[in-house]
Amino acid sequence: MYAILAFIPIIVTVVLMVAFNWPAKRALPLAWVLAAIIGVAVWKMSIGAVALQTVIGFLEAFAVLVIIFGAILIMNTLSSSGAMAAINGMFTGISPDARIQAVIIGFIFGAFIEGAAGFGTPAALAAPLLISVGFPPLAAAVVALIYNSVPVCYGAVGTPTNSAMATLGESVTSLGGNVDSFKADLTFFSAVNMAVGAFFIVTIGIILLVTMFGKDAEHKKVSKAFEVLPFIIFVCLVFDVIYLLIAKFIGPELVSLVAAVITLFVVLFTSKKGFLMPKNIWTFGEKATWDHSWLSTTEVPEPKQSDMSLVKAWIPYLLIGLALVITRVWSTLQPDSWAGAMKAFKVTLPLFGGASWSWAILWNPGIIFIIVGLITIPLHGMNGDTVKEAWKNSFNQVKGAAIALLFGVAMVYIFRNSANDGIQVSYMIDGRTAGLGSMLTMMADGLGSIFRGAYIVIAPLIGVLGSFMSGSNTVSNTLFSSLQFETATLVGLPQVIIVALQNNGGAIGNMVCVNNVVSACATTGTIGNEGKIIRTDFLPCIVYCVIVIVVSLIVISLGGATVLGA
Repeated sequence: MYAILAFIPIIVTVVLMVAFNWPAKRALPLAWVLAAIIGVAVWKMSIGAVALQTVIGFLEAFAVLVIIFGAILIMNTLSSSGAMAAINGMFTGISPDARIQAVIIGFIFGAFIEGAAGFGTPAALAAPLLISVGFPPLAAAVVALIYNSVPVCYGAVGTPTNSAMATLGESVTSLGGNVDSFKADLTFFSAVNMAVGAFFIVTIGIILLVTMFGKDAEHKKVSKAFEVLPFIIFVCLVFDVIYLLIAKFIGPELVSLVAAVITLFVVLFTSKKGFLMPKNIWTFGEKATWDHSWLSTTEVPEPKQSDMSLVKAWIPYLLIGLALVITRVWSTLQPDSWAGAMKAFKVTLPLFGGASWSWAILWNPGIIFIIVGLITIPLHGMNGDTVKEAWKNSFNQVKGAAIALLFGVAMVYIFRNSANDGIQVSYMIDGRTAGLGSMLTMMADGLGSIFRGAYIVIAPLIGVLGSFMSGSNTVSNTLFSSLQFETATLVGLPQVIIVALQNNGGAIGNMVCVNNVVSACATTGTIGNEGKIIRTDFLPCIVYCVIVIVVSLIVISLGGATVLGA
């Protein structure tokens, strides 16, 4: 009974968002209210305790929002200054082959945008760019969304992975674990799963492109996709090696961003030299022959032009990359250095009830983004109006995410800190009688008793569900990471693997989540095709989930991860 009651806020959230199309910014505040009511009425929390956990949740969400705002601010600043238009211009004249264009623009450039900004921007930016090089609008939307999965765990300089950790710190330490070590393992295992699946997802994207949008029966053959397999293998090899090295030795902030940037320049150079380019050029044919459903139903604006040099356009991202790499690496090598001091410096805010909240403000990537954004203003010669527009747009874009995150994290903190030893209950998973666990513990007890050892199959699907209904891996991780951790603990599975699968599932769900699909359709002028795109992208979504499950099972069988508290 307790498990069912604890699940009510999440069930209501799913129903409101999936069945009634409520946005996360409306559904999650209501879910928080329900969690608070259940916490007081059933778990016998005091109103003061609910208020304290809500405030702490708000503050933790604020720290994540600073990163989100900084990432979006940089993107909007570069768009307003003309730098993004200059970067887009890199892709013209690389290859007339649409399969090559899909990989370079849809996958590699999309991964760069995801690593830099995240939150739906990759599909919204990459899809119009694909249209500008000759893609049918529907094809552009389908491809951009499928490829917006591999880099998502580390989108917006690691926000999804960091948001998962924002809700797990106390749980890790309570079982004798080290938070920094757990975060490092989570970053790496998430990357291993996604990297193994990258080749298959890029290949599936090309197969769907060829079979759905080929100009005739000959060009619709699956064999046409296999003609670019050597190129795909090369791209994924370069990307995955860098991706895994950064995940292992630096941290979540730069995994997708740096892997994409290096891969982009390597592949642009080799492609212009003709390396691994297919002998037969594959195109969509004349626009007059395209199926009507492929076309835009609304006018799509022409890409903005810019005469800014590429070097100047890339400087802000180079500064961000250097700042993050130097501080992260140097603080590890020299803990007593200035970088170590930056990491250790915290602003502590006293709260009521003897509690307090600390924030490592100088270690927040969003601060670096904001500083570089300010440097970019004189660097790119921006005037007051364009600067004002960039900042205004950034605040507006963060609003929806802010409400969802504030109440989502607050709800998770109520879930996690609601235990009551004064109420004795019988646990379903092992039959023992003990004090009433937190709402998260009781939910985990319910899930664990149903699935037990097979829970590893369910873990990524919960992540997909969270992303699908909220439109964000960050929100999905915020909602479900603690639940996944608790369930893994109860069923005896390595917690870091299960949370990594949550992270993976949330990333994979990006390709079918309603928010991203609507955004991609709006920017490509294909409004009305949302259902068709979700059905098309559902296949690669399931394939990717199967891959990460299999990889995780192999890691566990090889003893690659341990169970905390065992």
